[in-house]
Amino acid sequence: MLILGLNAFHCDSAAALVRDGELVAAAEEERFRRIKHWAGFPACAIEYCLKEGGVEIGDIDHIAINQDSSAHMLRKVLYVLRRNPTSLLLSRLKTRGNRKGILDLVSDLYPENTIRAPLHRIEHHLCHMFSAYHVSPFPEAAILSVDGFGDFSSAAWGMGSGGKVTVDGRIYFPHSLGLFYQALTQYLGFPNYGDEYKVMGLAAYGTPTFLAQMRQIVDLNAPNFRLNLSYFRHQVEELPTQWVDVSPTFQDLFTPALEDLLGPRRKSTDPLEQHHRDIASSVQAMYEEAFFHLLVPLQESTGTRALTLAGGCAANSVANGKVVRNTKFDHVYVQPAAGDAGGSIGAAFAVWQKLGGERRFVMNHAFWGPHFSTEEIQRALAGRQSDIDASDCSVRTIADENELCSQAAALIAEGNVVGWFQGRMEWGPRALGNRSILADPRRPDIKELLNAKIKRRESFRPFAPSVLDWAVQEWFEDSDPVPFMMQVYPIRQEKRARIPAVTHVDGTGRLQTVTREANPRYYRLIEAFSDITGVPMVLNTSFNENEPVVCAPEEALDCFLRTRMDALVLGNFVVQRAKT
Repeated sequence: MLILGLNAFHCDSAAALVRDGELVAAAEEERFRRIKHWAGFPACAIEYCLKEGGVEIGDIDHIAINQDSSAHMLRKVLYVLRRNPTSLLLSRLKTRGNRKGILDLVSDLYPENTIRAPLHRIEHHLCHMFSAYHVSPFPEAAILSVDGFGDFSSAAWGMGSGGKVTVDGRIYFPHSLGLFYQALTQYLGFPNYGDEYKVMGLAAYGTPTFLAQMRQIVDLNAPNFRLNLSYFRHQVEELPTQWVDVSPTFQDLFTPALEDLLGPRRKSTDPLEQHHRDIASSVQAMYEEAFFHLLVPLQESTGTRALTLAGGCAANSVANGKVVRNTKFDHVYVQPAAGDAGGSIGAAFAVWQKLGGERRFVMNHAFWGPHFSTEEIQRALAGRQSDIDASDCSVRTIADENELCSQAAALIAEGNVVGWFQGRMEWGPRALGNRSILADPRRPDIKELLNAKIKRRESFRPFAPSVLDWAVQEWFEDSDPVPFMMQVYPIRQEKRARIPAVTHVDGTGRLQTVTREANPRYYRLIEAFSDITGVPMVLNTSFNENEPVVCAPEEALDCFLRTRMDALVLGNFVVQRAKT
């Protein structure tokens, strides 16, 4: 049975292919369109998934999408009747009603093929829950999905057991932790979709002195939580948004009352002051209070010690890293595309389970995207040869993997910034060792160096370490596996001075644990670096420069050539700049 799962006309549009209960391929549309968080119909991702699976669209048995506009319809109708019908909710419903159906769009993409697959519309948060539990290593687990909102719901929780998912509770529009965090992110001068991680990084530089004000915005005395809606616009106004064939954009979600409470908003061009850092810290603290307000009773009601998380808020790695300390959960699993892109795999697995399929797949790595042969890499190098020569770069081939990894490790240990392009592209927003930029975690100046040479991002944002699995307990205070860089752990006090480049100001690190089984070449590289330095980790950041993570070798070469990266390991080829 072949199931094509889709996240369409939503942020991070994506496609995934499931064959007989096993994931074959998954990719976000942004990687092909080269537009961050691209929203629309994921035509390129669909084409990739079919190609990777060696199938045609006519071979697909079922198509699943992570949206069901009919879900919670009575609640929607009652809400619109009671409130202003020109709200964000009604705007989205109108937009959905005006566009073509999914099967029509698939047919347009493949006009010479007969589409025999029926379309399954799966409720948004049920998709998130399947995407979390169904691919986790746990036979049974509690499940929590939290995001802005989808299908009139902003959170859902329940239990996964025996391959089935039960929903035990929900929070409905207009109350949303995701919208709370997004609105405060806008207030702090970070207007772009997905900028919440900037607030999360900035929070470590402040203290939560505005927590009392945050508690006026989010009420935890009510069942679960409620927003004080006087601070928000989304439930009463039609807010212009862009959702089709673009990077998604949002107008302000907050009202002037928020500025009355916290002071004037920060413009994106304004300097960051301690006042802003303290507000960021307070936003994060409020989010964590609400997050654990949901998690503690969830653990008590399910009795399980395993937790799976999904939804856009599951990217809050700081809060995720505190789960084991703050609850009775012992283990946490967050799959690499926890946000809306992951709804594509959730939709596919929900249909697989609905049709009687047994749960048999565990996602223990994130490498589900395109890969490129040696011949394709050679052609990319040949196509950029004049630019390579003009940049005074040499190209050499190292066929032996041990030698390749040893030389790359030596370059990193010598202080070079190295692009690392290998195998299949990662699924999800994090570069996890196949589309990465690597550096020495021991260098205290590496953050400034990376930002000057390549990344050009805010100085308060931390860089992450990729750590050999056996070394996590030795270097970090928590040791639960984190294969997808979705949890932040405290670094042991005595180790922090040795790895200043990946130690955040609060003494934490957003680690990725690397196993030999999941990524043998990357493991060997870090192992070689450890042999040289005694430090079993490298600094790992995404291979990009204010764009989506690179997908194809041409994009990797272009990024390398327009930045000041020192070397690029492209498959078995090493492109290296001459030292000046």
